[in-house]
Amino acid sequence: MDYGTLFIQQILNGLHIGSIYALIALGYTMVYGIVKLINFAHGDIMMVGAYIAFVMIAVFGLPLPVAIIISMVSCAVIGMGIERIAYKPLRNAPRMWALITAIGVSFFLETLFNILFGASSKPFPTISLEPIQIGQLQISKIMLISLGLSLLLMVALELFIKKTKLGKAMRAASEDAQAASLMGISVNKTISIAFAIGSALGAMGGILFAMAYPQIKPLMGVMPGLKAFIAAVLGGIGVIPGAMLGGFLLGIIESLAKGFFSVFWAEASSWADAILFLILILVLLLKPSGILGKNIREKV
Repeated sequence: MDYGTLFIQQILNGLHIGSIYALIALGYTMVYGIVKLINFAHGDIMMVGAYIAFVMIAVFGLPLPVAIIISMVSCAVIGMGIERIAYKPLRNAPRMWALITAIGVSFFLETLFNILFGASSKPFPTISLEPIQIGQLQISKIMLISLGLSLLLMVALELFIKKTKLGKAMRAASEDAQAASLMGISVNKTISIAFAIGSALGAMGGILFAMAYPQIKPLMGVMPGLKAFIAAVLGGIGVIPGAMLGGFLLGIIESLAKGFFSVFWAEASSWADAILFLILILVLLLKPSGILGKNIREKV
């Protein structure tokens, strides 16, 4: 395979994994946009979604589309439950308390699923499709399905936020929760909906990730969750288009580091994750608001 074809192949692979990062990053950015909380348990919601789909397919024999719907609905309910039990009592507490609680929820979910399913990896049932061959370029149909579903959900979310009454309420609560409540908007309901939508998208991201790398385990959400957080910060956390942009950029950078730059630098593949975290450090140092974010001055 020549360098040009290899480069295009890795760009396509990057768009595939980047679409998954973008879906997960949307959960981070929706929650942060309203309650200014970094929900570090969000990556584990992705894991929960993959396990629910696995049980629906492997145990109950349901088709994949039905398993996806059940998983997304279940994770939406779980996300609202976590918000109600763990985060709502701390809404007026210092942010550090909520952050520590988020880490605690993350460890709880990982330990729970470790007890329920064991620490070993389990093969995720997926569909077998012949790839599309264009010269030396190989395009996976799974990749096309994942990319199409991700883009469809992202567009649907953007239309929901911009066009619907509930979406406008979420935008108002994000701008000023106190003023929104004075205007008759139920901020508690808005926050619950944000957690539900973010968790459902995280579940979808987990299923697509399990289809791309067909195995699941209790710790499968740790690294993708962290990378999705980097994507949200890169694009501008709290900005929905920023989460999408950051996810795709991060996926492309990771794919190029693992598959293209490794041709010229043998150790590039092993440095891929370190490069992504270096990007996080550089963004926080040079432009903390992210690519599409705006600097906000706080009155003191």
